[in-house]
Amino acid sequence: MNHFRPAFTLIEILVSVLILSGSIVLVLKIHSQNHEQIVYLTERNKNVFEDSFFLGKNTLRYHKDEKNAYEMIQKEIKIDKYESRQILEKIKRHIFIPEPILLSADETENAPAATIDEIKLKGDYSSSYFRFNMNTF
Repeated sequence: MNHFRPAFTLIEILVSVLILSGSIVLVLKIHSQNHEQIVYLTERNKNVFEDSFFLGKNTLRYHKDEKNAYEMIQKEIKIDKYESRQILEKIKRHIFIPEPILLSADETENAPAATIDEIKLKGDYSSSYFRFNMNTF
């Protein structure tokens, strides 16, 4: 008595290979897109850290100037090491300060008056920061 086991046909095997290869291609495409986004976010976060050198109290006076990080912090922080100075001098941003936005309080409202200054830093990853100054409360 010969018992044959049911086996897959050639067509069934080809269909399963096509389904597997299609799903692998989709997974690789998603992985590639995620990798690009991760690289972008990593570089953007690194630049946000570098931007902090350009957000000091004297930044508003440098409208349309290109400054390096060392120029921006040399008055507040003493840097003795030449290598550290060189690294900071390589970090550059073009600073653009638009006109401040004045928010005035109405006499009838119990709201504060404020000045909003925008600081735009142009570079590889341009960014904008806002400084709020409460005039009255």
